[in-house]
Amino acid sequence: MAESAQTILVVEDEQAIASFVAAYLRKDGFTVRMTASGREALAIVGVDAPALVVLDLMLPDLDGMEVCRRIRETSTLPVLMLTARDDDLDKIAGLEVGADDYLTKPFNPRELVARVRAILRRSADKRRPDGGVLRHGDLVLDAGRRECHLGDQEIRLAPKEFDLLWELLDHKGLVLTRDQLLERVWGYTFAGDTRTVDVHVRQLRRKLGDAAPIVTVWGIGYKAAPAPAVAE
Repeated sequence: MAESAQTILVVEDEQAIASFVAAYLRKDGFTVRMTASGREALAIVGVDAPALVVLDLMLPDLDGMEVCRRIRETSTLPVLMLTARDDDLDKIAGLEVGADDYLTKPFNPRELVARVRAILRRSADKRRPDGGVLRHGDLVLDAGRRECHLGDQEIRLAPKEFDLLWELLDHKGLVLTRDQLLERVWGYTFAGDTRTVDVHVRQLRRKLGDAAPIVTVWGIGYKAAPAPAVAE
């Protein structure tokens, strides 16, 4: 399918915002479907899956969190979530249920289009790990299964959390800037919101605790911590 024929589903109950977003996406060559209903969005995804969903957090019938959660039960369809508040709790919750990225209202429509293209490019990017295993002490990442284990315990990671951790462990000893991580993990080729990286790092540290192999290099970015020594 040609890129110009890719369909974007816009799920937004504020008609002015939905029309505004749709106009910019169409101008950039996308086909756009719109709905104000979370339930209708799930029906559309189930019958005729779009290339990506732009999903508002606050919907009148079924909120964006639940819509995203249900999409993730059966699909890896990319989701860009729109939030009304610049609140990390909303962003973390959205990422936890599987959103690929988020934008806070009000936003520049050109940035939304750029993020849509970045997410789609990343979804098709062959650099995404699709095989192999990385180990860091008791931490094991299995790219083929998309699983993370800490000792005998499986740690459930959101897709971008997994990709971010893989990128850091795959470049041990190297400091990666936030912009480099945005480009490598999210596919951004523009100056994105680097807080996206910080939110994901916080989530990884929360889930992995003391085993989180991430070192902050202040003013620059992050790197993987040295692997713990193995007992003789």
